[in-house]
This record gives sequence, structure tokens and C-alpha cells, in this order.
Amino acid sequence: MGQFEKAATRTRDYCVADTATLRADRPFAAQLWLAQDDKVMSIAQQTPVSEPKSVPAAVRRNGRWSGYRHLLMARMLELKREPEVVFWVFVFPLLLALGLGIAFRTKPEESIPVAIVGENGFADAQALLARAPQHTRFKVQVLNSEEARQGFRLGKFDLVVEPNANGGVEYVYDPARPESVLAKTEVNDALQAAAGRKDSVATNAVTSSEPGSRYIDFLIPGLLGMNLMNSGMWGIGFALVDMRQRKLLKRFVGTPMRRGDFLLALASSRLILMIIEVGLLLAFGVIFFHMRVLGSIAAIALIAGLGSLTFGGVGLLTASRAQKIESVSGLINLVMMPMWIFSGVFFSYERFPTVIQPLIKALPLTALNDALRASILEGTPLVHQWSRLLIMVLWGGVSFVLALRWFRWT
Repeated sequence: MGQFEKAATRTRDYCVADTATLRADRPFAAQLWLAQDDKVMSIAQQTPVSEPKSVPAAVRRNGRWSGYRHLLMARMLELKREPEVVFWVFVFPLLLALGLGIAFRTKPEESIPVAIVGENGFADAQALLARAPQHTRFKVQVLNSEEARQGFRLGKFDLVVEPNANGGVEYVYDPARPESVLAKTEVNDALQAAAGRKDSVATNAVTSSEPGSRYIDFLIPGLLGMNLMNSGMWGIGFALVDMRQRKLLKRFVGTPMRRGDFLLALASSRLILMIIEVGLLLAFGVIFFHMRVLGSIAAIALIAGLGSLTFGGVGLLTASRAQKIESVSGLINLVMMPMWIFSGVFFSYERFPTVIQPLIKALPLTALNDALRASILEGTPLVHQWSRLLIMVLWGGVSFVLALRWFRWT
């Protein structure tokens, strides 16, 4: 055995003896373990320390409508960052009501412009009008036949009176112009009364311009319905296509979000704006035009809320597959234009032929305007308006279901 082997043997024997000593004296200290084939390995070993077991925290789960609430809040924050919404939703209807209210305000009786052709004894007709009891209502000018007819065509005169050789007169008027028909009736009554005609029946006229019977009272509920339609169609349809163009809807696809919650949040976001706009327009009518509100505020709010949801559903359906702003703008105008004309916003739809009245009454804006007018001007209970409310529910429900079925995220 060489010197190297003897040295290795002595080292190994020393390590084994030292290890035995450590085991006897300090059983919980670090121990040295000698591996076979002359390899030494050290391991630090400590006595295990027992630690209290931690109780896992309860997993927090979102409720069924948590996603809907967050989507609704996000939509309201988006509206807050769009200042133009404040003008079109709140300010524009007030300006429109103010302008139309001033144009159709209650004002003194206007004079009737009349042209008398200066031929064939015109002085007699002029003298008869001057002696009539209502002569102050007429603004008379004597002109030749060509000038009188030219002024009538341009709207300067409501009536042309042309005396003939037999002592009578001929009236030139337009039956399509209400003011021309009225002028013909008024001038004829004045001439006949001045010539000595006696009325067989004694009559008495009483004027009435009380709140509730004026044009502004008819107009305010129509503006309410029109504004709810505009905000529902444009506020939802336009915003939806804008998000589709900016690829935001594509990002929503990767989230654990229900499609119905997203569309419902868009539609119901108009309810919060509806409360403000209905309150502003009604208060404006009451303060500035002394309009009377005979129905309950709760009934009016319920009708307006249902109308807002109805047009929110129609707006979702209109924009469910549109890819560009230009496309959805054309579709929205196509849907809204018939209701602008037929649904009685600025004038009564009773002027249209009887044959299309059922179709007009089936439109959602017609049902909304009729319900608002009945509640505001007449105080009609909701129970008596079930047919109008049913029309709005059907339009809104069917539109929302179809939008949910046909909706495209990209």
C-alpha cells in the first residue's frame, strides 16, 4: 500500500470516529456523512418546526348581475366624456320648445290682408267693408287686377275681391290655405252685414286660450316622445357602431361577459338620461308657458321609461350588423323618418287618411306620444292605456330579442 493510500485510510478513520463523537454528544447538531469510495458529503439538518396551518380565504364570486352593473357604469362614464351629448339630449329640446312656443304663442287677433281690384265700382265694396262691424280686422289695398293676383300668388294677400258690373263681387282664394278660406268667410260676412243682412239666430262668440287647449300644450308631450326616440336610436345605435369600428367589441369577446348584459346595459343607460330630460322639459313648459300637468309624476315617468327602453331596443336592432357610421346613419334615418311625419309630433295624425290610421297607431312613437298626452293633459290612468303600453312593450321586446340573435361583434 502506497503512502497516498495510507493517508486516505487514516483520514477516513478519523472522520468516522469524529462522526460517532458528534452523534453521542450533540444529537441535534449538524451531522457529517461519509460517502463510499472516499467521498465526503455534508448536510445541514435541523429539527422540523411545526407551524399552524393557515385557513384558505373564501373565494369571492360575482353575482349574476355584477357584469351588467359594471357595463352600465362604464357606459355612463363614456357619456360623461362626451359633452356634445349634453347639448343634443338636454339643451336642444328646450331651444326647440322655446322657438315653437314663441312662434305659436297666444297673441292678439291678426289683421286680414285683402286686395280689392280697382274696377267696376270698387268704391262700393270698399265702403261696405269700412262700415262693417269688424272692419278693424281688414287691411285693404286697392290695386289693378294683375298686381292683386300677383300679390295673392306671392302670399301678400289672403283674398282678392273683384267687383263686377252687376254690383256683385267675385272672391279669389285658395282652398288649400286655411288663412285664405278664413279671409273669404270673414269678408263675405262683413259685406253681407254691411249691406243689411240680418242673422236669423242670435249668436255669441267666447274666446278660450286656457292652458291645455293651446298648441304648446300639444307640442311639449310630442317633443318628449321625439327626444326619447332620438336619444334611444342615435345614442345607442351610433355608439355601438363606433365601438365596432374601433375594435372595442372584438376585445369584449375575450371577456367572461354575457352578450345580453352588454346590450341591456347599452339600452338601460338611456333611463338615467331620460329622468333628467323629461324633468327638464316638463319644468320648462310649466315655468315658461304655464302648462298644466294633470297626471301623476310616477305615471309619466313609467311611460317615458318604457318608451326609452323601447327605442333603445329598436336602436340596438338597427345597429346590430352595421359596419360603418354612414350605414347606421342611413338606417336610423330610414326608421325614424316615418315616425317623424306620421306619429303626431308637431301636428295631429288625424289629418291623414282614415285607411292608414291603424298603421299609424301601431307605430311606437305614436303610442308613446298618445300615452304622454293622455297622462299629462288629461290625467288618464295607466290602466286605461294598456293598449298603447302593450304596443311599446312588443316593439321593444321583439327588437331586443332579434338584436341579441343577429348581433355581430366584428
